[in-house]
Amino acid sequence: MRTNYPAVLVCAVVYWLLGAVWYDVLFSKPWMALEQFTDAQVKSFGPVWPYVITLALNLLIAFVLAQVCLWRNADTAARGAAIGILLWLGLVGPITFSTYMYEMRPKGLFAINEFYPLAGLCLMGAILGAWKKKAA
Repeated sequence: MRTNYPAVLVCAVVYWLLGAVWYDVLFSKPWMALEQFTDAQVKSFGPVWPYVITLALNLLIAFVLAQVCLWRNADTAARGAAIGILLWLGLVGPITFSTYMYEMRPKGLFAINEFYPLAGLCLMGAILGAWKKKAA
């Protein structure tokens, strides 16, 4: 099997948009409170580069997830989502939770910041697993 680059691109954009919804619509106020950010601080964060870099990093994440899905023959949305969840449970969650624990950061902040990649990996895995390439 070959990498499905259109699916990788869509996954990166979907994950990027999920981040906008997650941090701007769903959890903006509790996230700002837990991070102790003011409205003025958030509004001063205006440069475009962080958003461009985030999209590029999302492309990397989607590409790597696509490789894992290929290796594990994730050919359905459920299998792809399961791989995304498994990667979060085995790598992302434990690594970041131990950092939060030692930094004595609030568990609510962990939930907001780290359930976003859980949802994103699950969603991207589902897209990668479900997207069937047309035979050339």
